[in-house]
Amino acid sequence: MTLANLWDDAHAATLDEPGRLLYRSNLLGSDLRITNFGGGNTSAKVDAIDPLTRESVKVLWVKGSGGDLGSMKRDGFATLYMAKLKALKGLYRGLAHEDEMVDYLPHCTFDLNPRAASIDTPLHAFVPHAHVDHVHPDAVIAIAASKNAERLTREVFGDEMGFLPWQRPGFDLGLKLGAMAEANPHLVGVVLGGHGVFTWGDTAKACYETTLRILQKAADWLERRETRPSFGGPRVAALDPAARTAIATRLMPEIRGRISRDERKLGHFDDSPAVLAFVNSARLAELAPLGTSCPDHFLRTKIRPLVLPFDPANPDVDGLVATLDAELEAYRAGYAAYYERCRRPNSPAMRDPNAVVYLVPGVGMLTFAKDKATARIAGEFYVNAINVMRGASGVDAYVGLDEQEAFDIEYWLLEEAKLQRMPKPKSLAGRIALVTGGAGGIGSAIAAKFLAEGACVVLADIDEGAGAETQAALAKRFGKDVVRAVRMDVTSEESVAASYRAATLAFGGIDIVVSNAGIASAAPVEDTSLALWNRNMDILATGYFLVAREGFRIMKTQGIGGAMVFIASKNGLAASPGAAAYCTAKAAEIHLARCLALEGAPFGIRVNTVNPDAVLRGSKIWQGEWREQRAASNKVSVDDLEEVYRQRSLLKRSVFPEDIAAAAYFLVSEESAKSTGNILNVDAGNIQSFPR
Repeated sequence: MTLANLWDDAHAATLDEPGRLLYRSNLLGSDLRITNFGGGNTSAKVDAIDPLTRESVKVLWVKGSGGDLGSMKRDGFATLYMAKLKALKGLYRGLAHEDEMVDYLPHCTFDLNPRAASIDTPLHAFVPHAHVDHVHPDAVIAIAASKNAERLTREVFGDEMGFLPWQRPGFDLGLKLGAMAEANPHLVGVVLGGHGVFTWGDTAKACYETTLRILQKAADWLERRETRPSFGGPRVAALDPAARTAIATRLMPEIRGRISRDERKLGHFDDSPAVLAFVNSARLAELAPLGTSCPDHFLRTKIRPLVLPFDPANPDVDGLVATLDAELEAYRAGYAAYYERCRRPNSPAMRDPNAVVYLVPGVGMLTFAKDKATARIAGEFYVNAINVMRGASGVDAYVGLDEQEAFDIEYWLLEEAKLQRMPKPKSLAGRIALVTGGAGGIGSAIAAKFLAEGACVVLADIDEGAGAETQAALAKRFGKDVVRAVRMDVTSEESVAASYRAATLAFGGIDIVVSNAGIASAAPVEDTSLALWNRNMDILATGYFLVAREGFRIMKTQGIGGAMVFIASKNGLAASPGAAAYCTAKAAEIHLARCLALEGAPFGIRVNTVNPDAVLRGSKIWQGEWREQRAASNKVSVDDLEEVYRQRSLLKRSVFPEDIAAAAYFLVSEESAKSTGNILNVDAGNIQSFPR
């Protein structure tokens, strides 16, 4: 591992001191080898003018609670008076009263900054240096999580780094860190047992470079000293990539359904070399139950992973699926026992007892959480833990976090308060939606609406380029974790199945299917060729059937219900001359939806239909020949066609893609939980299409 020095003196010279702190923070956080997402914090003690007294004061700028070093902005820092922070020492009543010190931090706020200070604030405040970094690099934690961590720290760093044994972060640890730094002015940092590292300097650049140097020193030492092969070498061989993907795709909806009864979960799959080296290793059964050491890792990954009983030399996936109920129940029982052993009189109620991390020998790692980003990040944190276990067990003996300490962090009242402050989940949180015709006007509007309500969305479209463009646009608005694009030909069984496999691998399953792929055609019946007839039936009838059938299979596997919406047409109810193929295919869609509503009801799968009319804006169907034909049929110009349709409607209003999206959202949301087999017209009123 080589850490590049990315500091740019010319750029840094243009910044003020808080700006250089932000610059340093973003550089450190941009490299996950230095610190994990959301982990670590940085600070600078800066001279400022008190807005009330106009006197010069020293202010601590420190990363606030809940931020991420790599992506934070200037407003991500808490600002606190140093004099007031130091005065808190006189109020400290000992470890038994540790948590009350957090309540004093808001009283130290400078300039009414609303950013909440984190629990690590005292660790920065009491170090007598202007600039302080705290990061969680795998290489240093590997040393810190070793049985002989203090001796190894001296061996690696000599006398330039101190060592403090494991202690939960807080005011008391801040006092100890500050005292060590004051008593040992030659130190450039301190290793925290089982946790991470603090480093410091007199300038932002010096602090940054010291952090890089210390981390590089640890990585180089481990590289020279680690025993090979890692984890005692392989016990089993990895399956080939295609087999690993196929097994993960099979397992994810099976597991997801079993752990999503109370709260829907999103999944993530990782079969990177680091993961495979661990799950295939001779020491997996020994090391996995030890759990993680760093509290940041533990809070994301739970007390320990669930290792599934799978032999890649005899890959019986059906047999593994048959064991899932027993394996999951045993894990839940073990978690409940852990809770009962460790609970305090004032501990919060037990939370979700299901595993977050699932390890499958020969295949890789599955992680599940309440949203996709959290599931992905949990996986990244466990990879950090794997790296730590590899390093620690390669030079000494790995030591996981003590069970009671782990519980006290997981059920820390301050952590519980943070959870209680989190915003209420959005209405489609934890749901996975697949939208066919996802790159078109209606499809992309539906996708945007679902994403805005918290769902993850797979855009399925035959136009791969348009799908990628739509994905990029939606990712910019809602984040790259929550949207994917796949090429789907709805007339091909294999293409439909492959698209669902991609959706399942990306997110863990499927909850919502919107069939929206479409074409439009017009021809007198005597001019309607068999090819034109078949094309309408293939896309609008057979295509809807194939998409629904595959969705049904996954929803029934999960066993947690689901919702399907067919985007049909006013023409499915109201016949139009010169469009027999189109109208007949749309009528087939509507009746198919009714049939599926009957079959889906016992499984909690609801199927409803939206009938739009004349949605011109953003529609691929209404571009080119079809629009020209409709304009000619109505004896108006292409530009006047929308006005014709508006005046034709009872309400004299145009219908837009967002209107169809609103209807689709209603039919997949809990607002319509008692509705199935129904038709919702969104056509601004057309008497011919009133359902009878």
